[in-house]
Amino acid sequence: MKPTLGIIFGVILALFSTRALASDTTADFDIKAAERFANLALACVHKEYPNKISHTLNGDRDVAPPRKLTPTFYGCYDWHSSVHGHWLLVRLVKTFPNAGFVRSAREALRQSLTREHIVQEAAYLRGEGRASFERPYGLAWLLQLVAELRQWDDPQAQKMAANLRPLEEAALERLNLWLPKLPNPVRIGEHDQTAFALGLMLDYARGGGDEKFAAQVRSKARQFYLSDKNCPLAYEPSGEDFLSPCLGEADVMRRVLPSRDFARWLQVFLPQISLAKSGNWLPPVVSPDPSDPKLAHLDGLNLSRAWMLEGVRAGLPEGDKRRKVIQAAAEMHRRAGLAAVTGEHYEGGHWLGSFAVYLVTKSGIPPQ
Repeated sequence: MKPTLGIIFGVILALFSTRALASDTTADFDIKAAERFANLALACVHKEYPNKISHTLNGDRDVAPPRKLTPTFYGCYDWHSSVHGHWLLVRLVKTFPNAGFVRSAREALRQSLTREHIVQEAAYLRGEGRASFERPYGLAWLLQLVAELRQWDDPQAQKMAANLRPLEEAALERLNLWLPKLPNPVRIGEHDQTAFALGLMLDYARGGGDEKFAAQVRSKARQFYLSDKNCPLAYEPSGEDFLSPCLGEADVMRRVLPSRDFARWLQVFLPQISLAKSGNWLPPVVSPDPSDPKLAHLDGLNLSRAWMLEGVRAGLPEGDKRRKVIQAAAEMHRRAGLAAVTGEHYEGGHWLGSFAVYLVTKSGIPPQ
């Protein structure tokens, strides 16, 4: 299926509009861009409303404002966005420890990640009727937050990681009960996608030396994806995607398979890459309305595609000819995605900064 002229024209407009000329659409990531992303998270981690909660009511006692239900992760519109908003702050403070935003970021983290709050969060997660709460997307991001703190040689970070332990344990209980029972993967471009969550879980498990959990995740990825072939990339994106089903699967399999085995698997799974001559084999997308909570997802799709493409490239052997066209597509998506992180609309501003930081700091990609 070839892209229509309308799609191509829209992509060109996105890439060369004033949004696309923003300073941090380049390959460089500097302290100025970091401050802008940090400010997006600081503006929302303690902003309670508007709020979209996923909350099962078992009685009148469960009727309460978000800050009472989940006293740490009540901001940024929804629970999972609050989690990765906190992750963003940790990641940026680690990356730019002397930046002007660091004091505010540390204070926001200190206010949120208290032992008292986390104990209540864990009790909420274990509550009746919440077996599927934020599973797998929000729980996978929570594990990323834990890993980011645990791998940071900083006294405050170590205290916050210890405070998070009750919620971390509750999340692992949920995931360890769920994974063995899950018969098939969820192959969509939104929160329930299995592949993306498995990738975050595997990074967490490896970083923390949890080989038992890592083995379970690897086993599920092989069960779900090892025999897949000819992924219908031409059917993407769906109208509200912020993750690519095909690239998400490839990005987790590069974490699971040895490099040469992954190269062979990718040849069968995405044969269209081998036919590509430039990055145009996968054009970026354009959100028709960044103020719409669901249509704003498409701005995030460009960002997640960019980091997934970079991950796939990193998983291939050094001399693989596909690396060049994959990197070209990644750069196109990077420029389009970063240009959309304006903060103009809260519908995107409450979460797109986290996706931008995941991309520009090369989270999840081993050093080359």
